[in-house]
Amino acid sequence: MSSLFDLRGKTAIVTGASTGLGQGMSLGLAEAGADVVLVDYVESTETDQKIRALGRRTLMIVANLMEMSSIGMIVEKTLKEFGKVDILVNNAGIIRRTPAIDFSEKDWDEVMLLNSKTVFFFSQGVARDMMKRKEGKIINVASLLSFQGGITVPSYAASKGAVAQVTKALANEWAKHGINVNAIAPGYMATNNTKALREDPVRSKAILDRIPAERWGLPSDLAGVAVFLASHASDYVNGHVLVVDGGWLAR
Repeated sequence: MSSLFDLRGKTAIVTGASTGLGQGMSLGLAEAGADVVLVDYVESTETDQKIRALGRRTLMIVANLMEMSSIGMIVEKTLKEFGKVDILVNNAGIIRRTPAIDFSEKDWDEVMLLNSKTVFFFSQGVARDMMKRKEGKIINVASLLSFQGGITVPSYAASKGAVAQVTKALANEWAKHGINVNAIAPGYMATNNTKALREDPVRSKAILDRIPAERWGLPSDLAGVAVFLASHASDYVNGHVLVVDGGWLAR
């Protein structure tokens, strides 16, 4: 059974890999045997050091994913270094919190660009290589707000709804090529994006009161999920949005 989850010899690209969920998933993939290309707008030095300590290879690429041209550059560098792309984790994202009545066009466009447009075109970029080998795993990071509307985050909710639908659309077209496209929908996780919520005693209590697990999620909670979706254990899982939320949606 353990061989189903073995990622030795695989190459993964993880965006937003320097901290938080991206770091947690990168470490999980490396622990399962994968070499990891760490993409972020800052150097992922901490993640890089931890993965190298596991005996895996890494490639750090600093890039601004707001610029679509960076996607081709990242894929090209990965192919030059490792020869193939087996796994893509579309994790990079931003959130802007403003009441809908005051939400700016700039904030709307930037969130939609990074959180949803990048997911599609990065997936397209790696799929061209995956199709040649009839094998590949694409993992998109959705959200509870792929299902719910949230408060004061209209563009984030819209972008994560788009992630869920793009995941299904790509799975419909690419499953026949041996490419599994799925998504992880994290619940309320202890990351930089939720710092303001966790520091607000009223909002934090309201959130925790609804989570059956009675705690905020941790980046490590996504490690095993990422390995499952990146491995042969999930070969017949296509177009699924896997919720990892401590039971939030079940309430």
